[in-house]
Amino acid sequence: MTTTATSPPPVNRDVGLVARQALEGPYVLLTFRHPEVATRARAGQFVMIKANTAGEPLLRRPFSIMAVAPEDETFTLFLKVVGPGSRALAELRPGETAGCLGPLGRPFTLPPEGHEALLVAGGYGIAPFLLFSEELDRARRRCQVFYGGRTAADLQLRAPFESRGVSLACSTEDGGLGHRGRVTEPLAARLDRAPGSATIYACGPDAMLHAVAVLAAERGVPAQVSLDPWMGCGLGTCLGCVVRIQRAEDPRAKYRCACTEGPVFDARDVLWAGEVSSRARREGAAVHR
Repeated sequence: MTTTATSPPPVNRDVGLVARQALEGPYVLLTFRHPEVATRARAGQFVMIKANTAGEPLLRRPFSIMAVAPEDETFTLFLKVVGPGSRALAELRPGETAGCLGPLGRPFTLPPEGHEALLVAGGYGIAPFLLFSEELDRARRRCQVFYGGRTAADLQLRAPFESRGVSLACSTEDGGLGHRGRVTEPLAARLDRAPGSATIYACGPDAMLHAVAVLAAERGVPAQVSLDPWMGCGLGTCLGCVVRIQRAEDPRAKYRCACTEGPVFDARDVLWAGEVSSRARREGAAVHR
């Protein structure tokens, strides 16, 4: 996160686990006390965190901030156990601590007035959208969530959205819940009904993000995507999270740190796998031809 006069630097501290809620399968909700994250975090930002009970892995891991409670000085993470870092965090018990740096990264930005925000999540990519739906509500923007996974067991955060009255369209590849197929299919149907009144936000696997970017470009709809490369430091020092970004004015793609210049990017600026130039560059070149 680039530090400016109006953007305080992230804060590094040991944080105590306040609450742990086991969900189905490998999923868990963890609530930690960190006053600065609780009061400053915006949707799309993340923390770098590591259980103090674990020697391995050596480095902290990035996790999107799912919810904040400023009055309690706490924030909540939605975890899927996929490796030793997430496993060590998931096995923490209340009172145990983790080393945490945050808030980090650039958040989602609100859509224009009159636009509906279409939030597209793949699996645990749903994490930042609960906080974002609250921000949208405060800004009097409508939103709809498109939530996809392989099976119903991958869609663990349906209840918090439903309880807040957020429109939720579920998709599963095996047909166990909601639409049978990929999450981009009901999204495409929504865009075909009213493409000019929407802004897309997406978080999830790279293939899904690419598909969303293509769909948005075809329909002429703005889209923001949250990229999830490997991160080592969260501060732009290790250069482990660089992604290829090419804005309209860039003659060639540049490597930019997702931790400081992202993780949220304009989908048109991302140089996706197999592309030689970004959508923004191609469209800009066509205009000046």
